[in-house]
Amino acid sequence: MNRTQRRGQVGRRRIGHPERVVPLAFLAGIAAGTLLLMLPLARSGGLSGTEGAPLLTALFTATSALCVTGLTPVDIASYWSPFGHLVILLLLQAGGLGIMTGATLLGLLVTRRMPLRGRLMASAEMRSLDLGDVQHVLRLVVISTLATEAVLTLWLGLRFWSWGMPAGEALWHGLFHACSAFMNTGFSTLPEGLVPHRGDFLLLLPLMIGVMLGGIGFPVLHELRLEWRRPERWSIHTKLTLWGSVGLTLFGLLAVLLFEWANPATLGGEGVGGKLLGALFHSVMTRSGGFSIHDPASMGVDTTLISSALMLIGGGSASTAGGIRITTFLLLGFVVWSEIRARPDSVAFRRRISPDVQRQALAVVLTAVGVVSLGLLILTNIVEAPVEKIMFEAISAFATVGLSTGLTASMPPAGQVVLIVLMFVGRVGTVSLATALALRVKSTPFRYPEERPIVG
Repeated sequence: MNRTQRRGQVGRRRIGHPERVVPLAFLAGIAAGTLLLMLPLARSGGLSGTEGAPLLTALFTATSALCVTGLTPVDIASYWSPFGHLVILLLLQAGGLGIMTGATLLGLLVTRRMPLRGRLMASAEMRSLDLGDVQHVLRLVVISTLATEAVLTLWLGLRFWSWGMPAGEALWHGLFHACSAFMNTGFSTLPEGLVPHRGDFLLLLPLMIGVMLGGIGFPVLHELRLEWRRPERWSIHTKLTLWGSVGLTLFGLLAVLLFEWANPATLGGEGVGGKLLGALFHSVMTRSGGFSIHDPASMGVDTTLISSALMLIGGGSASTAGGIRITTFLLLGFVVWSEIRARPDSVAFRRRISPDVQRQALAVVLTAVGVVSLGLLILTNIVEAPVEKIMFEAISAFATVGLSTGLTASMPPAGQVVLIVLMFVGRVGTVSLATALALRVKSTPFRYPEERPIVG
């Protein structure tokens, strides 16, 4: 075998590493989406000779759609043509399905690489999911996704039709918003978005349901399908995801009510029912949904900071939501709580948390904080705005949420490039990092002497 052949084999092995497949696939999808959105046909009025979208605008929109973020430098409804909307819909659908199937299969691969005892315990946690039946896993993900989106499309389509829209137009808007909700993107094709309809419970409820279902994650949905009547048999992953989602949603609801109750630009002019609906909707959307019925720029500093924290936590693992994930956040919380109580082991729901998992969770959190901090440092030197609003924008990009205080559209090109990098790293980086850390866990035949440095 000559040197060129050996180099080719080494290159293929490097590219073929499981944790590298997802980033490479997303890069290819972003490139294809950018080229399609640069076509004159994709821009509104393109058939009458309008030039195609600039490279940066197309790249930003393609990245935001494929990474299911929802940030945009232009108005989605008016800037893009029906063909452009179709490209965006296909990108966000491919991105959401790709991250769900990719993260689920990578999680199963990690399970397969474990020692026998760990594999047996993990298989009990994953219930009937088995890497040996990849087609079965992929089929379950696709069928559950399409079925959920079909129901949401019908519901939303009927709601739009009841407004007086033609049936075809209502169905199209219903399909787009259904996919955008389940994929946790937050794009809207309505001319003025959702703001004029902030009191429409029959419109906002299905959007919230879609966002929550998409943000839970396929492993949890699969387990609930099998064991929904027996919560005592739920895995620790499912318990952390569900109870964490409920707790964080209620916390966000109460926080928005507390700080925005009298704000005339948000909830101040609403009745009690409108305040509750608006606060709940915002709380759900900070978990990576991205839709908004009130301008985030009009919210107080307290709400902005709390929303930023909720966005950074994000949703469930192997879901369409972003962030560091609920399980990561809560696992570290249980570690701290066990340390405070001087327990030798970190325990959650009467289960001991593996030291390997603790280190992986800590690595993911510190890496996320580092990436966001670096992005924030660069943006503060590019954008002239209050630091809390810049931080909100940076976290929204990294956590693939899509909520915006309006800075994205007014940012200079360098700032938009920073957001593009944050969206890509936030979407595929955490999954790839967690998988790489899990796959590289190995035992060593020796241990170094122990020493205890001063902490605190």
